[in-house]
Amino acid sequence: MHPTRILRSYQPHGERPNITGFDVRKFVASTGTPRYDPWERSEAWRYRGIFTRWNRFKGAFPGLGIGTAAFVAYCAYEHYFMKDEHHGEGHGEGHH
Repeated sequence: MHPTRILRSYQPHGERPNITGFDVRKFVASTGTPRYDPWERSEAWRYRGIFTRWNRFKGAFPGLGIGTAAFVAYCAYEHYFMKDEHHGEGHGEGHH
């Protein structure tokens, strides 16, 4: 019988065996937030005032609102005020 089959079949206390020795529970417990972060004050400016998430998002596309409004205005002007001179005419002999 292969050693891996033996390890798979043996389950003490209803837990799965760990052949690497790495304890996932200890790792998860150690990844919590530290009690004291010496750089917390130095990094706080990145997320306050003009650097908040909303302000950074607003500055990502400068001029997008004005450009969209100008395009809509032009499309409305073209639709209502500019007439197609060749509308309804065929491409006959008189058309060059």
